[in-house]
Amino acid sequence: MIRLSIPVRQALAKLTLPVLIAAAFGLMLLGKADALLAERARMALADALAPIFGVVAEPLGSARAVVDNAEETFSLYSENARLREENERLRKWEAVALALDAENATLKANLRWIPDPAPSYVTARVVADAGGVYARAVLLSVGPNHSVTKGQIALDERGLVGRVTELGSRSARVLLITDMNSRIPVILERSRSRAMLVGTNGPRPRLMYWTEGQMPAEGEHVVTSAEANAFPAGLPVGVVHYSGSNVPEVEPAARLDRLEVVRLFDYGLRGVVPPESQATLRAQGPERRR
Repeated sequence: MIRLSIPVRQALAKLTLPVLIAAAFGLMLLGKADALLAERARMALADALAPIFGVVAEPLGSARAVVDNAEETFSLYSENARLREENERLRKWEAVALALDAENATLKANLRWIPDPAPSYVTARVVADAGGVYARAVLLSVGPNHSVTKGQIALDERGLVGRVTELGSRSARVLLITDMNSRIPVILERSRSRAMLVGTNGPRPRLMYWTEGQMPAEGEHVVTSAEANAFPAGLPVGVVHYSGSNVPEVEPAARLDRLEVVRLFDYGLRGVVPPESQATLRAQGPERRR
């Protein structure tokens, strides 16, 4: 082993930094002078280090997999506990539902209940958000020789959308429940109070004319009423929500801003159809209405 004197070592220590700086500048100049040579050098270094990186990465990958499996196991344990609690609640509600269903069947048998006939319906695609004379309406493509009539009720998979107000040979226009011309008799499910749902041309219609002394409650569900033979009872409309000015509005259950496909139901109700449309319906006969 070569032993260097202290002055020599001090001189080498002083020269280390300038030598490294000079080497760095030399490499930079070499890279600028011959880019292809620099790229080949980088790739040669990468090729030489790739096996080392692979060997180092393998145990790191195994350790990461162990950590991920532990986190997933803990997550599955928590999820299983939550699902057990949810299943227990569902079993209790299932028992309640079965008991209520049996009680309902018994009461209907004792009362000689006549069930409402199942309505017929057709499915139509929304092709335009064109209001025409209305601010909030959609245009449906119903095809030729359709059986759609004015007054039929439009619903999506979540709730009430509106009613058919205009008909063409291949299209129909549905007035949405948010239009200011819309008036729908409704019932507040919790208090069983009757009210009128009035469109505002905004995202939420407004509740008006509810039973005195029975203010709509925040979060209360709203369904249609059979008043005036305009709508069947019990169609889901939305949930009560108070605006910033403390006005009771209804958050629609239907996705009125993202309508693509709706179903048009014929409940046989003509309570809001104009007299001229009634005459047209009678002239068409029952075959046309089916």
